[in-house]
Amino acid sequence: MRITAADKSLGTGPDKAEHWPVPRRQAWFAFVMAFLLMMFDYMDRQVVVSMFPALKAEWGLSDKELGALTAAVSITVAVFAFPIALLADRWSRVKSIVVMATIWSLATIACGLSRSYGQLLASRAVIGLGEAGYGAAGGALLTSMFPAARRATVVGGFLAAAVVGSVLGVALGGFITARWGWQAAFGLVGVPGLVLALLFLLVRDYRTVPLTDPEARRLGVRGVLRGLLGPRTALICYAGGALQLLTVSTVYVWLPSYLNRFHGLPTDRAGLMTALVLVLGSVGIVLWGYVADRVGDTNPQRKLMVPSACLVVASLLLSTGFGLMQPSSLQFVVIAAGGFMMTAASGTVPAAAIDVIHPGLRATAGAMVAVVQNLFGLAAGPLITGVLSDAFGLVTALSVMSFFCLASAAVLMLGTRVYPAELNAARTLAAMTMRSD
Repeated sequence: MRITAADKSLGTGPDKAEHWPVPRRQAWFAFVMAFLLMMFDYMDRQVVVSMFPALKAEWGLSDKELGALTAAVSITVAVFAFPIALLADRWSRVKSIVVMATIWSLATIACGLSRSYGQLLASRAVIGLGEAGYGAAGGALLTSMFPAARRATVVGGFLAAAVVGSVLGVALGGFITARWGWQAAFGLVGVPGLVLALLFLLVRDYRTVPLTDPEARRLGVRGVLRGLLGPRTALICYAGGALQLLTVSTVYVWLPSYLNRFHGLPTDRAGLMTALVLVLGSVGIVLWGYVADRVGDTNPQRKLMVPSACLVVASLLLSTGFGLMQPSSLQFVVIAAGGFMMTAASGTVPAAAIDVIHPGLRATAGAMVAVVQNLFGLAAGPLITGVLSDAFGLVTALSVMSFFCLASAAVLMLGTRVYPAELNAARTLAAMTMRSD
């Protein structure tokens, strides 16, 4: 039997399970634009880590002060992610993204003009203000355009841009700092974001989804929080994702300094080797998100088992590499392998959290993930590591932080018991909402 394009769009043929809410070209254009903006978002965020040796030498900073330069971004993201994403849910995802990208790009350029540690720290905090709701709004926009069966893969691909941007930020930061100084690096990575912000106006937004069920209809702080914190799967994903990111953020922020201090590498080479680990992490996000989608397609309970198993392996590899091995090529291979495994939850966990939340709170659910993960993961990881490093040395700090992957795996395994039932409940509510329109 011949299947026409119309049949596919109506969901009457073999592709019914992959019904596309919008034309595929429109969906993929939105994905490319969102991916590029996320990439520059994290270039602006991560470019500073390769500058640590230069900043430490120029201003005599402690490891705690260096860690605060990354924590400042994550803290402001955590503080403002929820209200900004709620505004995006009720106003416009596209317009919100344009405003946010403009703010963080200008703040990055301002970092290069800083003349003191205080000015640099303040400018870094403003970067976080701009980035606060982007991941949530971008993720919500993409999940509205792609089939549900591809959601974790698409979200994983979108979030993989964060690692690609981190790769480029770390590599370029080290390269430019070694040749022209750290001020130039901020300017060169800040300008492209302004261009992409304007181009993002070409992306089509989805219609704001009304909150029609009795609980969500109350809106207000209490009603929204009930919708976001009610599902146990969501709570588990918030906590498990934050624990994972304590390790991930530590490795990404402090590996260049570790390679500089203990392998004796200059900033450009340390940045390139760290970039390789970040590339492996990016591949891991997409690969393990795809695997989780496939094994969870027939049995949703298995969806969270995939990142749990990967995080156990990551913890063993990283704790062995940093804690038991001397600096060498083999040690770096072990650390890189751990970097490939430690990002396994980065795509699946946000997707699973969004899966069990009311469809009218998608961006806000993504913001809740961002709040918890940024405050208790991305901000806390580098700062805790800096404090431990000042007290006990960087090697001990990195070894200790590796075990948070193990804790994340234990938390996510709890989610396998409740996710299937809550997923079915959310799908039923979404179907009722669509029929009522």
